[in-house]
Amino acid sequence: MAEKPKILLTNDDGLYSAGLRASYDALKDIGEVFVVAPAVQRSGVGRSISIMEPIRVSKVSANGMVSFAVDGTPTDAVIIGIHEIIGELPDLVVSGINLGENISTEAVTTSGTVGAALEAATQGSAAIAISLEVPDIDKFEFVFKPYNFSLAKTVLRKLAKNILSKGMPEGVDVLNVNVPSKPSGGVEITKLARRLYITRIEERLDPRGRKYYWIDGVEIDDAEEGTDLHALRNGKVSITPLTLDSTARIDFDKLRRWLDE
Repeated sequence: MAEKPKILLTNDDGLYSAGLRASYDALKDIGEVFVVAPAVQRSGVGRSISIMEPIRVSKVSANGMVSFAVDGTPTDAVIIGIHEIIGELPDLVVSGINLGENISTEAVTTSGTVGAALEAATQGSAAIAISLEVPDIDKFEFVFKPYNFSLAKTVLRKLAKNILSKGMPEGVDVLNVNVPSKPSGGVEITKLARRLYITRIEERLDPRGRKYYWIDGVEIDDAEEGTDLHALRNGKVSITPLTLDSTARIDFDKLRRWLDE
């Protein structure tokens, strides 16, 4: 009997996220799933890695899953999952289902969900980052809530099966998937929107009269057609192919002339 493909499952919302359990349910019968995720909420840490402090790992039962709780970042979880828990490169790494969409160029560099998938691709594995659009008020309430993950699970399962049977599409390192909260039907292959938020800083005073700041953002209204933001706002599932090579696609001779001027 053929050995089941090995799937590493992680996230940045922590072990007790409803989205992690939803991913597990979608994948558990198509592969051997290893759940290795941050012990607590680690959203917004991007692809940061713990190199100045030790990382502790505990085997626990969380949301009905045997899991490995990593006292570190999503990237730490991927590295430890591959090299220590599984002990070899998995056939697929899935990061998510994240609570809150991860779209635009901003998300690629700040999202722990996408960061984990990028690390998996760097290690040599096929990788999916998948996120579910949720109301703004819920994005930072990291508790177990009964969101409707049915479409996200269906999309994840189909993509996972495709990758496990055919491999990743040529030239693609990560599939960044975003699922709308109110789907209108259909899937779009998209590019990254340039920005999602206009940065806003809120200044406050603590009880002792000292200043502190909250970094916030106002969503941009304009969504260019063909982008992940446009697709999601129109109720479409967005699938954006990402590559690890961030080199600008320009004529190098033009850049040399620019330098010499």
